[in-house]
Amino acid sequence: MAQLNLWVGDVDGNVDKMVAAAVTARDAHKADIVVFPELAVLGYPPDDLLLRNGLPDKIKAGLARIKKEVAGICVVVGYPEFAKAGMYNAADVYLGDRRIAHYRKQKLPNYGVFDEDRHFHPGDATCVFELAGLPVGLTICEDIWEPGPAADAAKAGAKLLININASPFHEHKSAQRNQVLADRARECDLSIVYVNCVGGQDELVFDGDSMVARFDGQIIYRAPTFTEGVFACDVPLDHDAKAKPAKKSEQAIEPLIWQALTLSIYDYVDRNGFDGVLLGLSGGIDSSLVLALAVDALGPERVWAVAMPSRYTSDLSKTQAQLQAENLGVRFSEVPIEPMFEAFTQGLADEFAGTAEDVTEENIQSRCRGTILMALSNKFRHIVLATGNKSEMATGYATLYGDMAGGFAPLKDVYKTTVFALSKWRNAQCADDAKVIPQAVIDRPPSAELRADQQDSDSLPPYETLDAIIRAYVEQHATQAEIIDQGFDADLVARVTGMIRRNEYKRRQSPPGPKVTARAFGRDRRYPITAQYSDV
Repeated sequence: MAQLNLWVGDVDGNVDKMVAAAVTARDAHKADIVVFPELAVLGYPPDDLLLRNGLPDKIKAGLARIKKEVAGICVVVGYPEFAKAGMYNAADVYLGDRRIAHYRKQKLPNYGVFDEDRHFHPGDATCVFELAGLPVGLTICEDIWEPGPAADAAKAGAKLLININASPFHEHKSAQRNQVLADRARECDLSIVYVNCVGGQDELVFDGDSMVARFDGQIIYRAPTFTEGVFACDVPLDHDAKAKPAKKSEQAIEPLIWQALTLSIYDYVDRNGFDGVLLGLSGGIDSSLVLALAVDALGPERVWAVAMPSRYTSDLSKTQAQLQAENLGVRFSEVPIEPMFEAFTQGLADEFAGTAEDVTEENIQSRCRGTILMALSNKFRHIVLATGNKSEMATGYATLYGDMAGGFAPLKDVYKTTVFALSKWRNAQCADDAKVIPQAVIDRPPSAELRADQQDSDSLPPYETLDAIIRAYVEQHATQAEIIDQGFDADLVARVTGMIRRNEYKRRQSPPGPKVTARAFGRDRRYPITAQYSDV
């Protein structure tokens, strides 16, 4: 199982990895067959890159290289097929320079983050090929989530089923995969080899988690999550043979989300050519968590923390921000925003005459900080990591062109309650009393510190309540009435769901961030900005 971190569009680089992996599988593991993920030659998801006129020739050349450079082992290769009848999500099976099988994906997902109907036509033929006298069926990703294609392969005589995937991570995905594979294996009385890719790709992150389900539904082998590599396994075909179940994946969700976030930061920063990252370090829990993630992802030498205190910044915020930066060994700067804030307010004094201070002045402070960070980013080729979380993105508790400024938002799909859980989990991994995130930052009441004595609770309900309402409305598509039936106050439900609807225009302008929940803002959830749908 070649669980590879592939780069969308880098056909030459992807083929280099595939050839090297095939050689490792053949020489180091003495494998009969090596299996690559879905669309491995091009990477996933390619989106409208598939429309580029020069792409078919690149794909053709990449496949020719694999056939020419890999010998002595059977190879399963996923790629986009450009045929006269249309475009297909396809896979070939090579043995030396011969193609011994060809398959076109039958079930095209068109929900959530997937929109394969936009480009691909569905295949309509079952694929069973012979490997050393063994009939082997071949399917692609979504084909295994429905009974039909696997059952058809079994009827055609397959004694083993291979399923190649580009299946992105979210917090419930591993359990869902386990159930689907177990169901298909038992239904078809076939062992299934499931191979997935790994790595960060814009708003998606792939966790690998490649595995083998035995014919009785038992998971007997599992590759490490979020780890690139070539993983060998023997697949039992004898129904009388005994097999040990694989070690279950870690039940705690925090370490999986941590791996997802750090891998997505690393791949996004490196593959987009940035020297490092910088972020505004406020002394609050969100920016403290992003700093810890960035250091784990990139190392302290590539991370720059910038404190930007104002007249409302507490001494606790100042001291804790500097303490964390020193503990983690990152570059630390302090750029007070007071002179800039005064310049803005004085410049607008005539226009604002006769009005009271309100959220406008709060947002000016935030936009001063956004300007500082973007200036440093331009000058020093460090991408700005925005520090807002999903609870804030949902309710609009964030400032456009202020704290929403940046190139990547690691916490965009992380609820505030999960922010606290991740912070506590990461601190628990420390070998001594030194904490990655200062305990005082975790213990303090959350505050934007844009006015005197401000706390998040002035504008938002307790995060435990808020996040539960957001989950129901965003991830479960629940109506207001259904959420109220769960025990939440009717006025509060109306208020929170109204905030979610009204702030779609803000989210449309926010930077990308990795999906880690069942439904993330961005390509996973596409709602109109100008719409009226409060009662649905």
